[in-house]
Amino acid sequence: MSVMLSMMQLQNYPVHSNHRGNLVWCMDMPLLTATLALLCISWVMVSSASLDYAFQTTGDTFYFCKRHGIYVLISLFVGALVMNIPYSRWRRIDVAFLVIAVFLLIIVLLPHVGRRINGSQRWLNLGFMTLQVSEIAKCSSVIFFAGYLVRRREEMLNSLWGFIKPFLVLGLIAVLLLMEPDFGAAVVISASTLSLLFLAGVPLVRLLPLVALTVVGGAVIAVTESYRLARLLAFVDPWEESVMYGSGYQLTQSLIAIGRGEWLGVGLGHSVQKLFYLPEAHTDFVFSIWAEEAGLVGCVVIISLFALMVWRMFGIGRVAADRGEHFGALVASGMALIIAYQAFINMGVASGLLPTKGLTLPFISYGGSSLMMSAVMSAMVLRLSFENRQAAKPHVVMP
Repeated sequence: MSVMLSMMQLQNYPVHSNHRGNLVWCMDMPLLTATLALLCISWVMVSSASLDYAFQTTGDTFYFCKRHGIYVLISLFVGALVMNIPYSRWRRIDVAFLVIAVFLLIIVLLPHVGRRINGSQRWLNLGFMTLQVSEIAKCSSVIFFAGYLVRRREEMLNSLWGFIKPFLVLGLIAVLLLMEPDFGAAVVISASTLSLLFLAGVPLVRLLPLVALTVVGGAVIAVTESYRLARLLAFVDPWEESVMYGSGYQLTQSLIAIGRGEWLGVGLGHSVQKLFYLPEAHTDFVFSIWAEEAGLVGCVVIISLFALMVWRMFGIGRVAADRGEHFGALVASGMALIIAYQAFINMGVASGLLPTKGLTLPFISYGGSSLMMSAVMSAMVLRLSFENRQAAKPHVVMP
């Protein structure tokens, strides 16, 4: 918070005698608390889940612990920067976010540019870290579509071409993501965008055919790739002998981890499944290790924090809409949808409710890109909550 205050002073923003207190207390405290709590749990769980894997792969037991701690600090700093930017500035450059996202999604597919890991070319090597461009695409798509829906609302509601244009953009993003391939990110962005259109007032009768088309298209894509089809078959019966040690291996090991946790867990650091039984224990399946070590009670805590975060984001968006800040309202709702869908899919995969899909758990999983963009999404909504409360106090000069 002190970082944000000092930056405001450096940029010559007007700070009244009571502005320092307002800056701290005029943000939504439940949302801020949920964000910080999830980041703290993230560092603890990534550290616990990665100790043995880190020693085997790097020789340093605390390798991922230290790197993730650095990512958390960077995310907090980036979040402080974002909270310092008024929404009027985001609104003016919403199209630039789309251009940046599409550019990154294209260059990551170029040979010798994008980095291929486990058969997917989703990352750009920046030297000190790898950047997963789909994480930027999620945040950028929300900002762009929010701006478009505000600028072209009448055109969307009254013109067929105005209604089709955003779906062409969404289709381009989805195709580029599927070329990596990153089916999970394509699903999250598509679902969030369709939901955002509904919240913006697009009639359901118009949306339903497109929703049906999206679902059918997703199903076709899922069964036309052999590895995706194998995951679907494993999801139906992961304990079947022919898949239990193949395409269903991750799911069965994840279920074993969750089952071992019972009510209160086996205790932090005492997971057995992280000892090379469960692949990606500190990334995509970190929720399973948390369930094993913290039990059902720990799972309820995580789910409650996400529920609190999403609830407050929608609430902040509603307040913004009531005061006429429709762009901010749609951004807040879009960020809430991205986090809600991705968290639900990740935890659903880990618990066997959904087929296996490579998506990180927002704020929790190891990875600098995911962590920083999660912090950015929360920070943008926190900024909006600050502006909401400042707008209710006309005697306070807005930055």
